[in-house]
This record gives sequence, C-alpha cells and structure tokens, in this order.
Amino acid sequence: QMQLVESGGGLAQAGGSLRLSCVASEDSVRLGTMGWYRQGPGEQRVLVATISRMGSTNYADSVKGRFTVTKDNAKSTVYLQMNSLKPEDTAVYYCYAQEIFSARDYWGKGIQVTVSL
Repeated sequence: QMQLVESGGGLAQAGGSLRLSCVASEDSVRLGTMGWYRQGPGEQRVLVATISRMGSTNYADSVKGRFTVTKDNAKSTVYLQMNSLKPEDTAVYYCYAQEIFSARDYWGKGIQVTVSL
C-alpha cells in the first residue's frame, strides 16, 4: 500500500510563493502519473497539475503560467512550485500518484494552503 506524504503548505500573501513536496513510499519505477489536486471550501476536488511518467505536464487553466510541477525520480518526489499566488488558490492540496503495475490511484492526506490579501 503506497503512501504519499505532502509538505510545504502554509500561509502566504497574495503575490507570494510556496513550494509543495510529496514523497511516495514506492520506488519511482512503480510510479506512473503524479501530480496535485486541490479542494477549496465547499468545492469539489479539482486538478491542479500532473506530470506523466515520461515527464509530460498538464495544468489547470487557472494556474498556467504561475504553477510548475516537477519530479525527482531518484527521490520518488513530486513538487509544485506556486508563484504569484492569489487568494482563490486557497485550498487543501492533495498529492496524487498512480502505481503502474496495479493501475491503482493513491492520494495523500492533503495539506492546507492559505493565501491572504
């Protein structure tokens, strides 16, 4: 049972930056697409950014040009660099990873990001 552990959330001012990290308990050879989703108050969980096994990235329109998703295969870690933060980025951010052999999806417990004016 793979585990995902997020870190790096917290409070930032509008226009500021935060960097989220997510470490997977499995070796990267077992990992497929990884990425980040978020869930704002009273909202559904939505995609923020993903990165494929081959390194292709996909972003929600709302974060294009501001957020960057990367990964370090040696560390089984995916990152989300968030720049030019806006109050509407306030949400719980969830790390996501797919295990390629079982095709199962895994989620982290979530980490709070709060952006103030």
